Amino acid sequence: MANLQALRRKIGSVKNTQKITKAMKMVAASKLRRAQQRILAFRPYGQELRRVLANLSGRVNQAVHPLFQKRPVKIIQVTVVTSDRGLCGAFNMNVIRKATQLIQECEGTGAKVIVGVVGRKGNDYFRRRHWPIRNPNVNVFERLTYEHALEVGWGAVEAFTEGVFDEGYIVYNEFKNVVQQQVVVEKVFPIEPLEEFGAAETPSGGGYLYEPDQEDLLESLLPKYAQGQVYRILLESSAAEQSARMAAMDGATRNAGELIKHLSLKYNRSRQEAITKELMDIVGGAEALK
Repeated sequence: MANLQALRRKIGSVKNTQKITKAMKMVAASKLRRAQQRILAFRPYGQELRRVLANLSGRVNQAVHPLFQKRPVKIIQVTVVTSDRGLCGAFNMNVIRKATQLIQECEGTGAKVIVGVVGRKGNDYFRRRHWPIRNPNVNVFERLTYEHALEVGWGAVEAFTEGVFDEGYIVYNEFKNVVQQQVVVEKVFPIEPLEEFGAAETPSGGGYLYEPDQEDLLESLLPKYAQGQVYRILLESSAAEQSARMAAMDGATRNAGELIKHLSLKYNRSRQEAITKELMDIVGGAEALK
């Protein structure tokens, strides 16, 4: 009887867990839908900003701006974008593993490496390692806004222009579709030349008229471009996180269902054995009384 009670409690516990994982899957699906909408809403702004900068960079000398300047690489910053919460499968470990590999490759060139982290999981991992962490950003993805990108992006722009590091890479999960994410390593500093995007005319066929002059405008727009890239990466990572969590919770819900079936079968068998044993005792007692 004690064994049956333990099985009943375990079945109840697994059912409660299944309800939680099912609810988390639904919440992740809702957040994923919002993240996808934000990516689509930001895309036209990013494309137009890229087009204007490409046009500008074709008219002025790019080398004059510090964000374009290539220096001897002595210090490299690797920024790792993870989630603030767990329960999303291998989402965080895939990024951390790729970032660690990149850090070791950079150290192999003789450069010093500093780590930037966005997300609590990455911060928890790297603060226990020997690499120095610069300006960690945690609790970003709970309510991700453009202001977060401005804070992260502007801090990186200032650090690069002030010579804190000579090259900057960012490692993050890119959202491919609902069931797939891809770990991406992207070089963000110095900014690569934009000639490949540089049609010198607007989509309507007319040229741009700039006010004030082109150099001042390039000086103003390049930091915004870098911040926009950071915002795009944060949006991609947010969507990929919710996708990974939705898949993980779906798998957990199905596994809980399989475990409930197994435990229910075991419970029914044990119950039948207990009933059969009681009947045999009754029959044996009746036979003894004869």
